[in-house]
Amino acid sequence: MKTKQSVNYILIAVGILIAMYAKVDAGQHTAVLILGICVLMFGIFRLSQSIPSKNEKDNDFNTDNDDSI
Repeated sequence: MKTKQSVNYILIAVGILIAMYAKVDAGQHTAVLILGICVLMFGIFRLSQSIPSKNEKDNDFNTDNDDSI
């Protein structure tokens, strides 16, 4: 389980580094920038899948009383 999480963080870091590299030159490399953003977003997407939904937690504790306002 730890290795999957580590891969997500590595993907995020690599995406950031690629996107930063694309902006270093005066002539910006658009394709490299898009690749970096895609890798970054893919890492964030994979990381967000491992976080449990807040609604799933709250549904366990909800009651049918809506008069508690």
